[in-house]
Amino acid sequence: MSEDFEVPSPHEEHVEHATHHAHGSRDNFAGRIAVMTAIMATVGALLSYQAGSTESEAAMDKNNAAIKKTEASNQWNYYQAKSSRQNLAELATHIPGVDAAHYVAEAERYKAQKEDVRKVAEGLETEAKEWDEKSEVALHRHHRWAQAMTVIQIAISLAAITLLTRREWMKKLAYGAASVSVVLGTMAWLHI
Repeated sequence: MSEDFEVPSPHEEHVEHATHHAHGSRDNFAGRIAVMTAIMATVGALLSYQAGSTESEAAMDKNNAAIKKTEASNQWNYYQAKSSRQNLAELATHIPGVDAAHYVAEAERYKAQKEDVRKVAEGLETEAKEWDEKSEVALHRHHRWAQAMTVIQIAISLAAITLLTRREWMKKLAYGAASVSVVLGTMAWLHI
């Protein structure tokens, strides 16, 4: 009858010893950094969502401004057409043998219509300006969210370096960067 003997290699013994030691020592430093990194990643996901959302909002507002500018341009073209017709009607009043009273009335009609068109065009230009301003505000907020996202990514990288180097000052630097990110995110949320 033969007995089976297992002779572990030195490498296997080292891995088993390191694993047993890590579980038994309850490495609080690594655990705290891991938890903080998970929290920072969660905050980063929220910041990323907000950055994307405000970027889309800014683009939509800019698109609405462009639509209003196009509508205003169309109205100004219509205004020019009414001006041309008014000028032709006024010119026709000086042609001998035509009904001058008819063309005077036509010129007055075009003049009145032209004023209505001008008001519409100016209103559309005002709306376009308002959409442009809304786009600028949203874009500013987007930049704040993006800055916060960049700083939280730096904080996560610093946390990883902290875990590898086990330097307390690196941990403080990572936490400081995370704090700056939260401040920037708060500024974006408050529209500052």
